[in-house]
Amino acid sequence: MIVTPPEPGRATYPGEVTDPDPAATTPVPGVPSLGAIIRRQRELASLSMRALADTVGISNPYLSQIERGLRAPSEAVLGAIAETLQTTADDLYTQAGFIAEDDDEQDVGPPLSEAIEAAHELTAAQRKALGEIYRAFLTANRVRRRREPPS
Repeated sequence: MIVTPPEPGRATYPGEVTDPDPAATTPVPGVPSLGAIIRRQRELASLSMRALADTVGISNPYLSQIERGLRAPSEAVLGAIAETLQTTADDLYTQAGFIAEDDDEQDVGPPLSEAIEAAHELTAAQRKALGEIYRAFLTANRVRRRREPPS
């Protein structure tokens, strides 16, 4: 059976970023890459590459490319990897140097966070989910700002 490669610029895996943002894969001196951090967390969790890929719902070769820094995972894939490794995408981004650790306190809108917690018309699970979504948006915006070249 002959397998032909996909057309250039066409995704081959769900959630794959075919032309990753160079900032997502460019190593920062003294800071491990996102892929290296994922590999280290996977090894600490005693998971094989195949087991993690199966749990996340991606192929083993795609996970290998992520770990080697050849591909940048989408936010959905990174979120699934983080959940499987019992961490957060925020923590992975912070360890990779995309978010400065002191940035976590910036942009956090206490009034909105407090309003979410005070919304007793929502269940505890709904408040938790809404808070996580809010924090994920803040993180994505911080990462995006760090990737954008200065004007």
